[in-house]
Amino acid sequence: MSVITTTDLKKEYSLNGIVIKALQGVSLSFEAGEFAAVAGPSGSGKSTFLHLVGCLDTPTAGSVFIGGTDAAGMKRNDLALLRRSTIGFIFQAYNLIPVLSAIENVSFPLVLLGSSRAQANERALQVLDQVGLGGMENRRPKEMSGGQQQRVAIARALVKRPKLILADEPTANLDSTTSREILELMLKLNEQEKTTFIFSTHDPLVMEFARRLISLRDGMVEKEVRR
Repeated sequence: MSVITTTDLKKEYSLNGIVIKALQGVSLSFEAGEFAAVAGPSGSGKSTFLHLVGCLDTPTAGSVFIGGTDAAGMKRNDLALLRRSTIGFIFQAYNLIPVLSAIENVSFPLVLLGSSRAQANERALQVLDQVGLGGMENRRPKEMSGGQQQRVAIARALVKRPKLILADEPTANLDSTTSREILELMLKLNEQEKTTFIFSTHDPLVMEFARRLISLRDGMVEKEVRR
């Protein structure tokens, strides 16, 4: 069974009375363990696609199946539960909570899912070590470099063992050396954990690392390459 399947996915916005067709019928399927990138110029629809498959937004038309469940017709609370239990997110701005330490940021999703603080901390320490931040669990975001903050964000995405991780421009705020280190880390985790990674990006380095590259233009799939 596919981790994600979209069928004729469409999204329209209204801006000052003008209809913006962000996605115009995108049908794609992603299997377990893929390391895929959705690329394209600004306005191509790549971030919109990621937001729809991540249940952060709802489509105008079409379907989004997550592990066989049609998310397009679900209520907001059910979507939030599906998102919280199934999907990990990595954002370009890291989205860490500034007043929390690394271990508190990483353990937070498990606490929301009902884990005890002790269980959540134990798992958080394990994943922080996995991403190369062992011994830095008590540092707050302002005490870390951009690359270290992104590693915390990756650990937070991994901590609940999701089937799917969505990464929206994860290298946008990093230099080229750190970007390569982060991508190598994510590829290693993809191979070890068999977690599906889907990126939205315009970074050529991310496209280079991707095992499957999907190019969007004007809200439609322009081409697709598998490696």
